[in-house]
Formats: sequence, structure tokens, C-alpha cells
Amino acid sequence: MGWAAVLRRKAVWLAVGGVIAAGSPVVLNSSFAYASDSRTSANAVIVWDRNAQTAIWDVAGQQPQVQARSFAMVHGAVYDAVNAIAGTPYQPYLIAPAANGTESTNAAVATAGFRVLSALFPDQQVRLKTQYDESLAAIPDGTAKQRGIIVGDQAADAMIAARQNDGAFGSQTWTVGTRPGQWRPAPPTFASDGAWVGHLKPFLIPSASMFRTSGPPSLTSSRYARDFNEVKAIGSATSAVRTADQTQAAIWWHDRHLAEWEIKRQLATTQRLNTLQTARMFAMVDLTEADATIACYNEKAAWSFWRPVTAIRLADTDGNPETVADPDWMPLLVTPPHPDFTSGHTCFTAASMSALAYFFGRDDISFSGSSADSGTTRYFRGFSQALAEVINARVWGGIHTRTADVQGAKIGGRVTAYMVAHYFRPKR
Repeated sequence: MGWAAVLRRKAVWLAVGGVIAAGSPVVLNSSFAYASDSRTSANAVIVWDRNAQTAIWDVAGQQPQVQARSFAMVHGAVYDAVNAIAGTPYQPYLIAPAANGTESTNAAVATAGFRVLSALFPDQQVRLKTQYDESLAAIPDGTAKQRGIIVGDQAADAMIAARQNDGAFGSQTWTVGTRPGQWRPAPPTFASDGAWVGHLKPFLIPSASMFRTSGPPSLTSSRYARDFNEVKAIGSATSAVRTADQTQAAIWWHDRHLAEWEIKRQLATTQRLNTLQTARMFAMVDLTEADATIACYNEKAAWSFWRPVTAIRLADTDGNPETVADPDWMPLLVTPPHPDFTSGHTCFTAASMSALAYFFGRDDISFSGSSADSGTTRYFRGFSQALAEVINARVWGGIHTRTADVQGAKIGGRVTAYMVAHYFRPKR
């Protein structure tokens, strides 16, 4: 990697992060009472994250912009339950149910997860109840178990109530334009979906529009031409300059079965987090990801900028002498059904990677993730490396311009900075 690329990556990471130096006050060997849970060694938060993944993706097939809300609801409730039993050492997200530390944490986690998922997916009630019963069966009967269930119920009730009428699955549609630069459905699917996400009530930030950017570059600018010519050359389905590894990376990052789920659980395991630490980390990451997604989709609606495939096919209308049309151009990946600016995936990944860097107080933690779509496992030396790769990968896939990716990453980092300043902070 050349010095220019290194400096560019560092500049982006500093822009989106700004929180690593502060570091989370997490103490990785801390512990608290796990009342009546000694028979089970599995981390209940990880177990119910897997159960959530099954409900959200494997069964319901929710797309990433929808998944974000569902995971945030589950882990916001789980965190409040676990935090309460631990003595509320951190700020609650919504509620601190009454607890004295003798309650079963595992019962509380299972109950909070089950109740929220049941509210989200009532048609999966039978399957979810089976998972819930299995979790409770591993916990000795008694007062601790029953009190843990009560704590989990209260945390779930608060979350379900807070998200009533939050704008989910609204009737909004994307504005379709016909002038140069304006978004319109793109080939081959010509689909339009997900406009309601930008109108969803955020979990953390006061307003979905609070991190509004200055927008995409002018069509006649040199920056627009650089973005255009880069994605045209390297993002084409038949690109002669994209390497095999870049192709694999583009496909890996485009997998709707998000690697971030596996990475989150992997880090909780390799870094030996206890239940409280895992619940806090998952809540920080998932709620920040959700708000970054909401802010990104709000940004998409504000600018309604055309996708590369449209821009390249209609370049003879953009007024820029440095761009040349190719009416048959197609990207490596299928273009998503919403505008280009900003990139949802870089918003989301910047939020997760900067939140993880803050939580652990460092960037240089190794992790990996696998994709069935690419048939590969990718390895990362740290959070900033993963973020740098996804920014590139969306260009390599031909579905975003670099400016859309970088500006999306900045939004994600700013949401993380807001979360760090206002939520999940230690109380003592």
C-alpha cells in the first residue's frame, strides 16, 4: 500500500472514530454474580444473539436496513436486563428494573430476547418458545430464576413500548427523477425499496438528519469525474483491472448474511467477555449500527443521487467532459434498490468498527469472518483495516462511488461519537 493510501485510510479512520483514544472503561476481567447460573457455561447473550439471527435472517429474511432495527431492539432490552442485575454499573438504555443481584442473569437474557423477538415475529412464536423453554430448562428452578424472568419481562416491555409507532415499514417511497444526477431504479431489477428507514425514529441520536453532509459532488466537478472513472474501470462486471482478491472482497462484503454478526460474537469469545460486558458491547454496537443506518437512509432521501450504473450509461447528459458514456455498462454486484449517496454499508460498518474500537480501547484486535456468497474467509488485523476495505469494496463491486462510501463512513463514526458521549457510560 502506498503512502497516499495509508494516509487516506488514517484520515478516514480519524474522521469516523475520534473515540479510540478515549477508550471504553471496560475491565475485561471484571465479574459479577451469576445467580443460580452455575450449571450453564455458555454466554446467554451470545446464545440469544444467534437465536435473533435465526429469526431475523434465516427465517424472516430481513434485509440489512431492516435487520438493524430488529437487532437493536433485542440487544437494547437484553442490556437493560443484565445491567440491572449487575447493580446498574452503567447507564440504562431505557429502564433499570428493580434487582438485587440474586436474580438469574441467564433467565433475564432469555426472557428479554424471547419477548422482543416474539413481538417482532409473532408468526415464529412456536419456534421461539421452543428455544426459550430450552434456555429456561438449563437454569435451576427457584426464586432466582423467577426473579430473572421478571427482570427480563420488564426490560422487554420497555423496549416494545418505546418502539411502538416508530415509523417501521411506513409507506414512504424514493423520489424518482429523470434529470442528470437524479436517482431512478437501476438494472437489472429496477427495484425501489427501504425508503421508510430514513424516517424511522432513531434509537440514540435526536434526529435522523443531524449529521447531514454537504451532498454529492457537482456533476461537472473534477471530483465527480474521478469517482465516475474509478468505479467505471474497477467496478465493471468485466473489469480488467480488478484483482481476484478485490472481486472476492466485493462479494464478501455484499453478503446479506452479514459478517458483522459473526465478528461480534467472535470478539466476545476471544476477548473472554463476561455476560455484562457482552451485553453492553452488543448493545453499543447494534444500537449505533441502527442509528447510522437510519441517518444514512435519511441522507439518501435528501440527495436522491443516481447510482454508478445509471451515471455511466447516461454520462453523455452530465455535462462533464471528463466522463464518457457506456450504455451497456453493468457492475459486478446487483445494484441495491435505493440511491447512491451515502453508502448504507459504510455507514453501518463505520458505526460498528468505531464502536468496537471504543469498547476495547484499541484498534489492533484481529478477527475474521466467512461468507457463503464468496466462499471465503477474510482476516483483519484491526477495526480500521476492515473499515478501509469495505469503503474500497463497494467501489470494487460497482455499486457506489468513493465519495458516497467515505461520507457514509463519516456518518457512522459521528453516530458512534454521539453514542459514546451520551449512552452506556459507567455510573461509578
